[in-house]
Amino acid sequence: MEAIEPGRILFRDPLSIDVDLDGIRRVDMHCHTNHSDAPVSVSDALREARMKGIGIAITDHNQVSGCIQAVKDSSRTMVIPGIEVSALDGPHILIYFYKTGDLQEFYRTSIEKKKQKSPYLAIRASTSEILDQASGYPCICSAAHPYGYLLFNKGIGRCVEKEYLPERLISRFDALEVISGGMQRYQNLRAVQLAGAYGLGITGGSDAHLLRDYGRVLTYAPSDNVEEFLDAVTHHRNFVIGEEKNLLDKCLMSALITPQYLPYLIPSIVIHYEQNIPRVKRFFMRNPESKEHKP
Repeated sequence: MEAIEPGRILFRDPLSIDVDLDGIRRVDMHCHTNHSDAPVSVSDALREARMKGIGIAITDHNQVSGCIQAVKDSSRTMVIPGIEVSALDGPHILIYFYKTGDLQEFYRTSIEKKKQKSPYLAIRASTSEILDQASGYPCICSAAHPYGYLLFNKGIGRCVEKEYLPERLISRFDALEVISGGMQRYQNLRAVQLAGAYGLGITGGSDAHLLRDYGRVLTYAPSDNVEEFLDAVTHHRNFVIGEEKNLLDKCLMSALITPQYLPYLIPSIVIHYEQNIPRVKRFFMRNPESKEHKP
């Protein structure tokens, strides 16, 4: 049986490694349900978590109804109140609340009326504005997949690197998602380095959209309840173990979640277009010679 020190990050299958769990809770801190873009019911998510002996954070895109249902229906499973908010300027922000009531109020006052016609994509609020609103509650803000994705800039690290956002925004987060099941290994390793450089806390989650992915990445912390778990993350007393999805799993996930976006195809295109206009402008400002090409 292996004892893991706080702050450690291990790239291994967490459900097969023999870890000393005395006084330790393990939670997949990035899970989705059919209340946003995943074909997974809340009841199935809770059943899967019980079967695997893990806690979960239901972090649906710009939505809290699935999480609220999970909190109400869970009896033996730890459910951390959470949400994944998609900012207009790119980054995805995982926000974990100590109290379900605070999550509901935050959603009602800061998210619900800012959602666009494609409800799972960017809301009409910037990263800075979302962090400002969250600062009024006891919560933890963790930057999801900091270097995601290949075609879209949905991570704080990638947006800063591309000079779309100022570097100072990084230090406003409480933590970074250092292992994201949806990323490649090199992207997660860069997230680990970024968290260390800024002295931020660490979280890990599978970014599960399918039941088979629940528990692929777990965050471990000494705790008996949600409050103690989040306190441990805040004070850097936790550790993360997990592995990334392989290419086949990623393709399967994409195939199964794409239908969730089809009803919002046109609004989704509009949102992506609006998000990329400032980036194109910045590109031409930095590269004026690309405006004209002489024959």
